Amino acid sequence: MKPVVLKGGRIVDPSRGLDEVGTVVVVDGRIAEAGASALNQGTPDGAEIVDCTGLTIMPGLVDTSVHIGEPGAEHRETIASASAAAAAGGVTTLTMMPDTDPVIDDVALVEFVRRTARDTAIVNVIPTGAITKGLLGEEMTEIGLLSQAGAAFFTEGRRTISSSLVMRRALTYARDFGAVIAHRTQDRDLASQGVMNEGLFASWLGLPGIPREAELIPLERDLLLARLTRGAYHAAKISAAMSADAIRRAKADGANVTAGVSINNLALNENDIGEYRTFFRLAPPLRAEDDRLAMIEALRAGTIDIVTSGHDPQDVDTKRLPFAEAASGAIGLETLLAVALRLHHNGDVGLMRLIEALSTSPAKRFGLDAGTLKPGASADIAIVDLDAPWVVSEADIVSLSKNTSFEGARLQGRVMRTLVAGRTVFAQQ
Repeated sequence: MKPVVLKGGRIVDPSRGLDEVGTVVVVDGRIAEAGASALNQGTPDGAEIVDCTGLTIMPGLVDTSVHIGEPGAEHRETIASASAAAAAGGVTTLTMMPDTDPVIDDVALVEFVRRTARDTAIVNVIPTGAITKGLLGEEMTEIGLLSQAGAAFFTEGRRTISSSLVMRRALTYARDFGAVIAHRTQDRDLASQGVMNEGLFASWLGLPGIPREAELIPLERDLLLARLTRGAYHAAKISAAMSADAIRRAKADGANVTAGVSINNLALNENDIGEYRTFFRLAPPLRAEDDRLAMIEALRAGTIDIVTSGHDPQDVDTKRLPFAEAASGAIGLETLLAVALRLHHNGDVGLMRLIEALSTSPAKRFGLDAGTLKPGASADIAIVDLDAPWVVSEADIVSLSKNTSFEGARLQGRVMRTLVAGRTVFAQQ
């Protein structure tokens, strides 16, 4: 493989606290040097030199909440199409949720995903394992065997485990194998038939609401069980101020917990639903503006560790319906970074902290070889023009599904080139 020299860009590497203009040298798919002094020993022979003047060089993004249709619903998204969408968004590593058909709950399915990704994907696609067989919330999967087979962590995807005993056992077994339990919490009975945030706006629209407490009550239970078992717990996608408060308290108590948030809950609120726009029917639902601001503050303060796209492709048959009947979810791999950069441009969150939450923190939490530009690491890199304006257009979306919450949005900040293991897998035309 020809060496690559990324010259003259602003290098932002949260894993080393590095923010300086310099050069990144890639040899044999790994970072050889990265920083202001990288060229002191000369340019490698035959290297491809890329002028990055005016651009920002950062670790490739790590997206830990990606739903893919393969196997079972390839018309919505395949591993190959999701990886192409990820590359276009600067995402070099993604973890695939287990709620496929069949469910990723045994070693054969983990191996299927890894083999298919190896053969068809252009970014790193890593399977996750179901916590319970069939995602039924009853019988635990073989966490040890699935970990050994390559599952990044364990989750129920869109579902919530109602049994406290099952959750306690899962946290205990996962702890013994050094694995993390990632869980999105929503009390099924309390949420009932709700389709959006409970409040005045839902009443105006005549739609049943989901109270914040539906997220908080099982989250508080999980945090207590994490303390009890000393297991590693990740609150996958929180959306309410009271949930951030619960995470903050658990961390202060010394529990081994982290939290994530969907970019949708950082950038949008319930008012964006407008007149029943189904692309804004999401899980967790878009909350009130006060909750959105609380999510931003929690991210800035470090209470929230990870920002995800929540990429959840749906087709016209499941979205072009009355709001209450439409499926939840929106795609987000291609817009994740650009939408997150809104927080940087308006001064809400510093660039270093933002990249940390998008790349370094998820890699560290789930033990992935990613999220850093330190010498010796895999050369997974995003080169970004932080100021480039663009408009999200359905015609330009790479994903097989087009259900974006940001159709027509004017964004500032665009991925110009993405490298995985030193190879260019995407370049802006």
